[in-house]
Amino acid sequence: MTSLVPPTMMAPTLTAAEVERIRNDFPVLAQLVNGHPLNYLDSGATSQNPISVMEAEQEYYEQRNAAVHRGAHTLAVGATEVFEAARETVASFIGAESTELVWTSNATEAINLVAYSFSNASLGLGGEAAKRFALAGGDEIVVTEMEHHANLIPWQQLALRTGATLRFIPVHDDGTLDLVAAAEIVGTHTRVLAFTHASNVTGGINPVAELVRLARRVGALVVLDACQSVPHLPVNVVELDVDFAVFSGHKMLGPTGIGALYGKAELLADMPPFLTGGSMITTVSMHEAEFLAPPQRFEAGTQRISQAIALAAAVDYLRETGMARIAGWEATLGQRLMEGLGEIPGIRVLGPGIGVERLGLASFEVVGVHAHDVGQYLDDAGIAVRVGHHCAQPLHRRLGVTASTRASTYLYTTTDEVDQFLATLREVAPFFGVTP
Repeated sequence: MTSLVPPTMMAPTLTAAEVERIRNDFPVLAQLVNGHPLNYLDSGATSQNPISVMEAEQEYYEQRNAAVHRGAHTLAVGATEVFEAARETVASFIGAESTELVWTSNATEAINLVAYSFSNASLGLGGEAAKRFALAGGDEIVVTEMEHHANLIPWQQLALRTGATLRFIPVHDDGTLDLVAAAEIVGTHTRVLAFTHASNVTGGINPVAELVRLARRVGALVVLDACQSVPHLPVNVVELDVDFAVFSGHKMLGPTGIGALYGKAELLADMPPFLTGGSMITTVSMHEAEFLAPPQRFEAGTQRISQAIALAAAVDYLRETGMARIAGWEATLGQRLMEGLGEIPGIRVLGPGIGVERLGLASFEVVGVHAHDVGQYLDDAGIAVRVGHHCAQPLHRRLGVTASTRASTYLYTTTDEVDQFLATLREVAPFFGVTP
């Protein structure tokens, strides 16, 4: 297969031999599915876990299990130390300070945390400092037409609670953002601009710098959904100059039940909390309470201790492998996917075509065959893909489909697996009696 990888993507990359060695760290990949070796192409939804991540969580429960920030005994102190060390590890991975990283259950909760903090500020909570986050009628929240529901519905609800207007930046027919429209939509009434770094449907990477520039021009706050970028690309939130960023552990070799919110320190310091209760206070009376400084201000109740520790182990694994090299490998896989899909009759790929910088994923329609039938046929051959609207109904509707099939790769995906997927996909339309 001829390589059409753009020169900008000819970056350091993993080798095929290294990928084979990496696969040995992921026991789940060694199993058979329906009598075939598992070909896992659903890492865009949930990635697999290396042994080191599973061992880190197990070691915590075997040796350190105790409440953090609550006890003075040796076990509790030790648990707190490894918990906060995990925060430092994960924060430094994205170029942030540990005080700028808030633990959440997932990225969805992290976005809701920001939205509800703004909502509380709009109710007058948080005092003078919080007024900068208050929204009212006449204010505008801007998102894009390609957003995952997690970065759309919380803003819809915030608009309903505050009287603000929700607007969106449309996409072109190829699924890329209409930046001309964006420059018109992001205006003097815009208070929040929320967008995804990389689309979970098209794999396209958005121009963060240009969008941030539009927001800075009008003094709007920027919220970045980095769920598909932090696991796959080198990401430095300080260099990107976003105000907030969110990501999930289960998409980056970590466990489920853990995510993170990055926020600029000066912003977190002024934001009123969303969840309240134990562990996030300094003084409490029967009529009022004073809150801790960030990040603890936003971490009420018993925390996700083992998950945070395991996520730090995942970060260590990614860092040791090298994010630039992972990105290079996935760029190659992504272009291989696109080239192969383009050679199969009756396949319509959603998003930008060959030669565009992208993640190692592709969503497509097999014309005349429902996505669920496509997924079932592939699963019978041991190939795991995602089918449906991928929590992005508006984007699918804009692109003229109700559902699609998505193949997504990661550092443990081989070129042979991509080729096997493409060969099996060729059989789908004939199997269902569809003539391309």
